[in-house]
Amino acid sequence: MGRKLKWIAVAALLLVFAGSGGAVLVAQQRYAKSQQVYAKAAEEFTTQGKQADSAKTGSGGQSQTDGEGPLTPFTVDFEKLQGINPQVVGWIYCEGTKINYPVVQGDDNEYYLHYSYEKLEDNCGAIFADAQTAPDFADSNTVLYGHNMNDGSMFAGLELWREQSYYEEHPVMWLLTPATDYRVVLFSGHTVSAYGDVYSIFRAPMPEFTQYLEENLALSDFDARVGEMDPNGRYVVLSTCAYDFEEARYVVHGKLEPVGPHGRGW
Repeated sequence: MGRKLKWIAVAALLLVFAGSGGAVLVAQQRYAKSQQVYAKAAEEFTTQGKQADSAKTGSGGQSQTDGEGPLTPFTVDFEKLQGINPQVVGWIYCEGTKINYPVVQGDDNEYYLHYSYEKLEDNCGAIFADAQTAPDFADSNTVLYGHNMNDGSMFAGLELWREQSYYEEHPVMWLLTPATDYRVVLFSGHTVSAYGDVYSIFRAPMPEFTQYLEENLALSDFDARVGEMDPNGRYVVLSTCAYDFEEARYVVHGKLEPVGPHGRGW
């Protein structure tokens, strides 16, 4: 009897292991499929290294230039992208990282947790702007959300900015939009609560926003040596899940600096 129970226990453990292995395989297949979707998007909708005299990124995939070379790392065909999904509002990119995705904005902050930029069901979701913010990044600050995926995709890489050395290797990102392209000059990265004040939206400059900037700069894990913050600037907050405590998030802040013919001010 004891021997029989032993074999039953062994068989049960084997079933558990088999089930776990199957779940891991399914997850890996989903990650791979999502990566293929976004790799295809980068290949289809972005154009690198082309110079032209067009003043607007996104019209026919032509680059903004300053006479010496492209001001942006690539251009985006937003007309084609928005033909697939009118809720595409930009493209976020950081050289030397996995961050290279279209940015969408839904009617709420739930839908794109579960759907790709193509509006197809996808556990990896999409990078999306807070539904409460202006779709053209006209607010003083805009929050962008993305999952922290186990394969390092989406916004999983944000936590790497905990380290000073990583920041120094990646001090800027790029945010390209249908109207204007921006260098995103990073100045702070830190852990917050999902319910923290960091998610407050400011429509326009005000004393409270100045305090908000100063407080988040002081919390940074890296030293960006940026000096005083510009309360009249526009900013983004990139947010993903973290596991320091329950409902933790890791956020990276950046200032938007317009580039190209549009970019000498708003």
